[in-house]
Amino acid sequence: MTKLKCPDFVLDSELTREQTDFYNQNGVLVFRDFLSAAQVECCLSEVQRIEKLWLNEGREKVNGIPLKFGADEDGNKMIQRACFLSLFSETLHEMLGDKRLKALLELMKPFEGRISDTEKDGLVFNHFIRTYNSTFTQMGWHTDSPRDIFLGQRIKPMLNVGIHLDDCPMENGGLRVIAGSHKQGTLKMLFAKKYFVDNNPDPREVGFDIHRGDLSVHNGRIWHRVQQSPNFGEKSRRRVMYIPIITGKYQPRAESSKTPLYHRFSRKVLK
Repeated sequence: MTKLKCPDFVLDSELTREQTDFYNQNGVLVFRDFLSAAQVECCLSEVQRIEKLWLNEGREKVNGIPLKFGADEDGNKMIQRACFLSLFSETLHEMLGDKRLKALLELMKPFEGRISDTEKDGLVFNHFIRTYNSTFTQMGWHTDSPRDIFLGQRIKPMLNVGIHLDDCPMENGGLRVIAGSHKQGTLKMLFAKKYFVDNNPDPREVGFDIHRGDLSVHNGRIWHRVQQSPNFGEKSRRRVMYIPIITGKYQPRAESSKTPLYHRFSRKVLK
């Protein structure tokens, strides 16, 4: 298991040639210090506010997308995967308008991409923590692009942009990718691994040292997983928000929207 030799890129209003070349080769980028410490705390405060609201309401879905529940070390119910958060927070909505995020649309060319908080799952919050009550400690190998198939569409280009709210050195688990696998053909993208079920290390995979406030970008076709932390409790905590950059017909979701088939499938296999 090796670390991807990723330069300490900083995201600005335009991407550099070095950054786009690195992405084209590897299918992934990491930018340092996208958010300040104060901004990270602000995001966490908003997420916690929304979580408390939804738990009090007994909410189970948002726009047809199921929430994923677990329990903390004391056995208290918690939301481990939330969605469409920016629709419930002006602070998070404003964050998605950051001009630096718009620079990432360059990676979608020649397609016209958009940052979408009303489509797919919107702004997602994943809360990985390893406790004896947790239901979300890792995520098996998968790519993001096949969601289009479940929606009855052809696979379209997409990016998943992660905003990381905790330090996560490679040794503590976290994101793993098979660099360059975004160039694979459709058959390998669909069948090279058992989606979400396969958590086994791959000799080609690489990991990252993620810092609090960093931003990551990965291609929707790339094989990736989230490795379980070897630690328990607070040392294992990893919180990250993801927002999709997509293309194609605008298809917003609403409270009346049905649950997509891929979510019904993933609920059975994600542990």
